[in-house]
Amino acid sequence: MTPYIQNETDYLAEKFMILEYHIAHASKIALLKIQSWKFAVKNPEVGTRYQMAAEDMVRQSLMSFVPNSHVLSEEGFYFRPIAN
Repeated sequence: MTPYIQNETDYLAEKFMILEYHIAHASKIALLKIQSWKFAVKNPEVGTRYQMAAEDMVRQSLMSFVPNSHVLSEEGFYFRPIAN
């Protein structure tokens, strides 16, 4: 009789792939926002409303403050204190 051993390799690999996809997607969106902002700043033909909208978009999404407790909570620090 073979002993029952729970193998989570497939689960961990799938979770890793999903996280990598989300990180790549978020990075691509951030890059597009930065490129849009740079375009608005460099070209004087672009209207001031577009420049203001691009600056607000970058400021609200990329330069927003996140408290340390939120990051620790999202990473599961408070749920598994022994594993930390």
